[in-house]
Amino acid sequence: MPMHQPSMRTLAAALAVLLAAEAHAGEAPHDAPTACTQAAAAAPLQVGDIVFIHVKPLPFEVVSEATRSWVNHVGIVVDTSGAEPVIAESTFPWSKKTPWSCFIARSAHGRYAVKRLSTPLTPAQQAAIVAQSERRLGVFYDTGFNLASKRQFCSRFVYEVLRDGAGATVGEVESFKTLFAHNPAASLTFWRWWFFGAIPWERSTVTPDSVFRSAALQTVVESAGD
Repeated sequence: MPMHQPSMRTLAAALAVLLAAEAHAGEAPHDAPTACTQAAAAAPLQVGDIVFIHVKPLPFEVVSEATRSWVNHVGIVVDTSGAEPVIAESTFPWSKKTPWSCFIARSAHGRYAVKRLSTPLTPAQQAAIVAQSERRLGVFYDTGFNLASKRQFCSRFVYEVLRDGAGATVGEVESFKTLFAHNPAASLTFWRWWFFGAIPWERSTVTPDSVFRSAALQTVVESAGD
């Protein structure tokens, strides 16, 4: 019997399941509210610090493969006044704020890194970063990783918050063509499926790894996890 191509509805449903797994991985069940709360960071954090992790659902594992990096998700610290830092992030289904411990709990083996702009932020810049993150909360996730869309994705969120809040550039804007030219051995099978058969080669994006490698950042702490 001939094999049938999956329908758009089937692909969309599979996509929702994959992304929802990332959004909820590591979060505490309703009857265990302290499972990922009030965990101290390994180093004192500041508003504007960038936190990198590695999440396991397939789409993000393939991002790691394409960029040859353990980093595939990123958020930014927007509050350090409470029991633990708060991270603003773009995730599925929409951008939100997440306690430090819940953010880190989603990373494979608890691995994470925190980086900071080499030039210290002023209080005014930190306040602007908070304001820029707030105006981007509640925005739906962009599964097309498109800088020109009205939606968000994690590295774009951090890239734009720092750009508009502090005038700082972290990460590299590049096309899908350029991204895969850096790693010609990367498999395109998943990406053809992801984009329903037509990879948008000229689309501009920014990856978590390019933010991680930014020369404008210095490492605060990096934990290999357990």
